[in-house]
Amino acid sequence: MTIPDERIKGVSFDADLLTVELMDGRRISTPLAWYPRFAGATIPELQGWEIIGDGDGLHWEQFDEDLSVEGMLRGFPAAGFRTGVKR
Repeated sequence: MTIPDERIKGVSFDADLLTVELMDGRRISTPLAWYPRFAGATIPELQGWEIIGDGDGLHWEQFDEDLSVEGMLRGFPAAGFRTGVKR
């Protein structure tokens, strides 16, 4: 059995999604709306990321935002994200 390589290979954006490509070939796409600090950001601003850790996370200095592959794989939005669902 092969252990998946969950390190980040690349990152891309469109108007609605953040997509991370992993070394093992998988792609994870999450809604940009999950990350309130990115509200109003342009694609060039979003492209100011850097890989952190051993390739298992992303950091945006401009937005003071860190995301992990684990959080994305588990479908966890950033703290402060509101779904609009009232409880």
